[in-house]
Amino acid sequence: MATPPVVTEIQVKRTPEEIERHWFENVYQGDKMKQLTVRSVIMGMILGMVMSASNLYVGLKSGWSMGVAITCCVLAYVIFESLHKAFPKQFPAYTILENNAMQSTASAAGVMTGAGLVNAIPALMMLNPDALPHDFATRCLWLIPWVLVVSWLGVFLAVPAKRQMINIEQLPFPSGIAAANTLRSLHTEGDEAARQARALGWAGLAGAVISWLRDAPDFTWMTNVKWTWLPKWAPIQGWFAPKALPWLALPKVETTWGTNWISMGMWKGKPLTMDMVTMRFEGSLLFVASGAIMSFRQAWSLLLGACVNYLILAPYFLRNGDIEVASFSKISRWSLWTGVPMLVTSGLLLFFMNWKAVARAFGSLTTIFGKKAVQNDPMDAIEVPGTWFAWGYAVLGVAAIVLGGLLFHIHWWMGLIAVLSTFFLVVVGARATGETDVTPTGPLSKITQLSFGAIAPGNITTNLMTANITAGAVSHAGDLMIDLKSGYLLGANPRQQFLAQFFGVLAGGLVVVPLFFILIPDASYLGGEKWPAPAALVWRGVAELLAKGVGALKPSARIGVVIGGSLGVLLPLLEIWFPKQKKFIPSPVGLGLAFTINGFNSISMFIGSLGALILSKWKPKVHEQYTVPVSSGIIAGESLMGVIIAVLGIFTNH
Repeated sequence: MATPPVVTEIQVKRTPEEIERHWFENVYQGDKMKQLTVRSVIMGMILGMVMSASNLYVGLKSGWSMGVAITCCVLAYVIFESLHKAFPKQFPAYTILENNAMQSTASAAGVMTGAGLVNAIPALMMLNPDALPHDFATRCLWLIPWVLVVSWLGVFLAVPAKRQMINIEQLPFPSGIAAANTLRSLHTEGDEAARQARALGWAGLAGAVISWLRDAPDFTWMTNVKWTWLPKWAPIQGWFAPKALPWLALPKVETTWGTNWISMGMWKGKPLTMDMVTMRFEGSLLFVASGAIMSFRQAWSLLLGACVNYLILAPYFLRNGDIEVASFSKISRWSLWTGVPMLVTSGLLLFFMNWKAVARAFGSLTTIFGKKAVQNDPMDAIEVPGTWFAWGYAVLGVAAIVLGGLLFHIHWWMGLIAVLSTFFLVVVGARATGETDVTPTGPLSKITQLSFGAIAPGNITTNLMTANITAGAVSHAGDLMIDLKSGYLLGANPRQQFLAQFFGVLAGGLVVVPLFFILIPDASYLGGEKWPAPAALVWRGVAELLAKGVGALKPSARIGVVIGGSLGVLLPLLEIWFPKQKKFIPSPVGLGLAFTINGFNSISMFIGSLGALILSKWKPKVHEQYTVPVSSGIIAGESLMGVIIAVLGIFTNH
């Protein structure tokens, strides 16, 4: 019996024009289906405003933001599907491309905190309180245009990279693939989407109630009756109710669980307990939920860093006088000199070790700008025109230079350098996002900080706000590229997605800037247990170090700089040298971050991550379906209620 011939598939290399034409003829749906409709934009702006407020709260607490695209897609689908069933004529069926356009709008608004509201601006307030006006209205009038300009700059700068990285090279952009798959699932398996939405809603309600129980007694218009007969360790200590709304009476939940934990010796004649150095449980699920959606390696690295920092180093340096008071603000002012170098050196090392991606990013520039025009190219009618990019970059670049000079006294030529260099850094950041799913906003902004540390030594404001241009642009360019990848897979019109992103930036900027100054009236609110602002601490630390030099630090802090910087180099190298043992090697990001946040946050995130890990082994299907929706709901519910309580408390006190 003769052996059948081996059939091999011959891969024919196609030209870029053939690749794009194949997509246009076989995938593109933008002319056959509604996409950028009024209702999709309005829904995206509303959900984006809400999620930007949530991300501001989370960012000031933890230093990072959560992805909002998938959460908003689920919510928008359920809302419009319910309206369609109730009023079919008034609310036609909600298309998958409408949901994709809504996602672009909502995600652009949700990531507005990346335009400086959780890093550069609070760092500037801590280092130079007089750099911003003191009255609320003037501050908003100053900073709303600034955050809009740097964010829109990133949106326009992403335009040249899109066709090369998404259409031609087809980089993965994993979050974009996940969003596209989620949208397909929503619009084909509505029952599962409804279940996930219900789980998200109930979790959000639980988070809101917990936040209310924890923080509402701070209101001057609340009464509080103590139950003296309860033991001191009882979690419920009394009842409180607003005088105007007595039916909202709820039990008060104390948040001092862990008081009088094991003593770590004596300090100033008294026992130094774990709760005094923030190593306790918190009456909150926000960081438990955050831990549930992070990797277990990051979580145990956070716990390890917290134990080293707060249980070993802090007690020692409290006793020798390097740290004056047992409080987060005082401990963090010392410990950040270990955490910040670790975060900076590890981020820069990993970024430059991926030098081939950087080289490919710069190599793609010649392809982008050297591309010859193709006659009768159908893509020209749906892609963002090059003239839009040129005019947008020119106008917004000039606006950034002018605003930088007027608001922060940045010399025009320094502003010009920042705007020009940001274009190249955005291209690098877009490729990194496409290949790794991580937008390297931190390392790229640190490149700008280090550069201006040499260009304008000692000028803290210029150092921070030129890096703010880079961070805001890179953040929004990465977000748009992820959304465009999702749209590419679904056959969406990229030009309409670009416009959706534009509306999202506007919505987020109008909300997040006033809200920031409502929550943070002045610099004294930053760096404490309530608003630790760890990302701002990192930016402040780098700016201080560049301005003052290592010699201005205490000897123990200098040792911390050396140890932290060395670990930031050693740990990534160990990951490369021993890839099979990577899960046993501490993450430099988690370890370093633990030196800039409260100990109870690290404990909570470890508990959440451990719980998610156990659930993934015990009930993998339940974990896959509900961990992200439930965690996202808790984070959104608790953070939004925290924002509402803070706003109500401020207005009530006035």
